[in-house]
Amino acid sequence: MAAGLILASFAKALGQLGDRRLSRVFWLGIALALLLLALASAGVQALLVWWASDGVTLPYIGEVQWFAAIAGWSGPAAMILFSVILMVPVASAMSSLFLDRVADAVEARHHPQAGEPKPVPLSETVVDAVSFLGVMLVANAIALVLYLIFSPVALFIFWGLNGYLLGREYFTLVAIRHLGRARAYELRRTHRATVWLGGILMAVPLSIPLLNLAIPVLGAATFTHIYHGLMRRDARAG
Repeated sequence: MAAGLILASFAKALGQLGDRRLSRVFWLGIALALLLLALASAGVQALLVWWASDGVTLPYIGEVQWFAAIAGWSGPAAMILFSVILMVPVASAMSSLFLDRVADAVEARHHPQAGEPKPVPLSETVVDAVSFLGVMLVANAIALVLYLIFSPVALFIFWGLNGYLLGREYFTLVAIRHLGRARAYELRRTHRATVWLGGILMAVPLSIPLLNLAIPVLGAATFTHIYHGLMRRDARAG
């Protein structure tokens, strides 16, 4: 049942990409993600070139001069690598930046009965964004140890951990708009399995270069549908 809701929500999010209100945010999100990755890649490339400019001494090989030339062409490779490593925190940061605009577009088209969302003070939004990002960075830093110890299943650990974190963040930000903080947390706890599974659906493509650029905005749209689907389900059950 949960899987059906999640997949239907994702399909609706994909189906709305032609909507001008959503597509504008979608392409803006991709452009911003590309910019952040390009800046990070350029920084690493410049650091490698500077480090190798006077030659590099390698164990058992000695001094090599060609490392600087390789470093000079490292930008594209670094960008692909960073698109996997950095896209989870990038998705976390962008969720707070774009969620309101995405959710407004989705609700206007699919959930007009939702009514106007409750305004969330900017100070709370900033605190939430920094808190979520901090938790995500710390959790993934700790998880590096698990990746090394359990390397054959490292990808599954990545999906499970970041699925939990992303689902928690996206769902909370959507629910707070209509329920307030306390009730949003309560609803998230009630449907923790569905929220986690939805987060995993976002985390899997985040590990795929280029495809992951589309996930921050699609994730916000998907969880908007998931939230309203769970609210309707609870209303029928009650």
